[in-house]
Amino acid sequence: MPKINILPEEVYRLIAAGEVVERPSSVVKEMIENSLDAGAKNITVEIKNGGSSYIRITDDGCGIERDEVKKVFVSHATSKIENSDDLDSIATLGFRGEAMASIAAVSRVELLTKSENESIGTRYVVAGGEEKEFDDAGCPAGTTIVVRDLFFNTPARMKFLKKDVTEGNSVNGIIERMAISHPDTSFRFIRDSKQILVTPGNGSLKDAIYSVFGKDFASSLIDVDYSVNNMHVSGVVTKPSASRKSRAMQFFFINSRLVKCQTAMAALEQAYKNSIMVGKFPGCVLNIECDTAFVDVNVHPAKIEVRFANERPVFELVYYGVKSAIQTGDTPKEATFRDRSTAKPFVETASGRLDLFKRRDDDATQIEFKQKSNNSFWNVASADNATPQRVEAYTDALEELIKEEKQAEKAEAEKTEPELDIPDFRVVGEAFKTYIIIEIESSLYLIDKHAAHERMNFEKLKSSEVIASQVLLTPVTVRLESSEYTAVCENLELYRKCGFEIENFGNNTVIVRECPSMLDGEDVGDLIIETASKLLEGKTDITPEQLDWIYHSTSCRAAVKAGDYTSPYERELFVKRLLSMPDIRYCPHGRPVMIKMSKYDIEKQFGRQG
Repeated sequence: MPKINILPEEVYRLIAAGEVVERPSSVVKEMIENSLDAGAKNITVEIKNGGSSYIRITDDGCGIERDEVKKVFVSHATSKIENSDDLDSIATLGFRGEAMASIAAVSRVELLTKSENESIGTRYVVAGGEEKEFDDAGCPAGTTIVVRDLFFNTPARMKFLKKDVTEGNSVNGIIERMAISHPDTSFRFIRDSKQILVTPGNGSLKDAIYSVFGKDFASSLIDVDYSVNNMHVSGVVTKPSASRKSRAMQFFFINSRLVKCQTAMAALEQAYKNSIMVGKFPGCVLNIECDTAFVDVNVHPAKIEVRFANERPVFELVYYGVKSAIQTGDTPKEATFRDRSTAKPFVETASGRLDLFKRRDDDATQIEFKQKSNNSFWNVASADNATPQRVEAYTDALEELIKEEKQAEKAEAEKTEPELDIPDFRVVGEAFKTYIIIEIESSLYLIDKHAAHERMNFEKLKSSEVIASQVLLTPVTVRLESSEYTAVCENLELYRKCGFEIENFGNNTVIVRECPSMLDGEDVGDLIIETASKLLEGKTDITPEQLDWIYHSTSCRAAVKAGDYTSPYERELFVKRLLSMPDIRYCPHGRPVMIKMSKYDIEKQFGRQG
């Protein structure tokens, strides 16, 4: 039998640290929780190099008495609980007494603190769990903790840290969640000497959300305030019309503690059933207040998981709270119309989409016609105001251009297009503005035009060496959740291969300047959110799989939609193109694009077959 060893203190400290301190963001989370438990109303977080080399957190909480300072870094020392009975009624964010000891075991820590009733502060330095300095310090009431060189004595842990930008985004995500869970506390985040976030700390949840997630998300919210079964849920949910392609904007808190709660998530989405489209999800910031004896937060060292004495009351609380909020707070979606004076009419030609737009010079407004494929321009007219002559000039130029394009298209087709082996068919019509009905020999075929078009787009993207893209006249700004933002920023080259030109704008925001030419620019924002969510779900570096996700989403959004009107001429061309691609049988999601019904089977249904 192997000899049983009693581990040295420095070893079991490192093991304990591994359960609590995974990365810089877990250090920030633990220290912010301590600041909030100390009653801080202003918290400043500063990091450098993603937090791996430098983390500083300053608060204006109650501070720590000098004779208590050394206890902060002793394992299992805490001011939050005294005996086992206290575990049944934990009301603070921290309580284990492990965090600071674990952080100090794997970094160099400097603590500056002063309580209000002390005339001078205290400075305490610990490195690798060993005391280095203990002295007087001039500092305001409150606490400042500086953590340097995280994992300096555990290089094996250091190598598992991700890029600085990824670790920094993770820290940003923690601060965002803390800020919206405590709107009465002002948070300030400084990243590599640049201020990233400031929240007002005025107690308004919507003001905190506006500061963290921006105007678009904040303007889509409905208030939730509901009580049942001696429990209360408060916060906000998004209007059904503002649903998203992922669950990334769902935030749940139990007594202001950030948690993962499958019960609450299921109740939320059940409340939205029949109010949002399949495949879309509501966003929320919901805080559930309940008796501390009803919930067990002592489940996992990270304190992100909780266990309820009974799940059903939690489900009912969230479900009925959200349901009533939607019924009373949702309003019909308002229609928006483009200003006709600035609208951009277009015409499809062989060279691509042509857009008409206005460009203001110093002296006059010029209306120009832009061909996106080669970026050349035709000046149509120039005047201070629109005139009949100006319109006539534009019309003449447009007709001439279309004529030239059609000639070029015909010549190109005659020169390059091979003879297609397409069976004789007759378009019978269209059912429900969704299924094109055709007749081939002695059979009828129903074609799902969206599924078929989606697959044709998908095959076109996959077979293209270079995907044609279009410059967006108005770049699309997309605000993302922290993890989504990281996924997009880490895959900019991947998006570029798929026809997107995306710029990292900072503060969880990206700007899309180009997109595949088959897309409508209005779909771009949702598509970026959807593909970011898929990249997060996959958590894989296998590029072909990632490309397929983006191709799927792009193809779907570029395809004609069920219910859209298609003219007889368009149906004819559509069917001809589909039949020229005999390998297409299913859409990228696996649904059939065409169903066959033989004349024999139809006649059998009518009793014509003996």
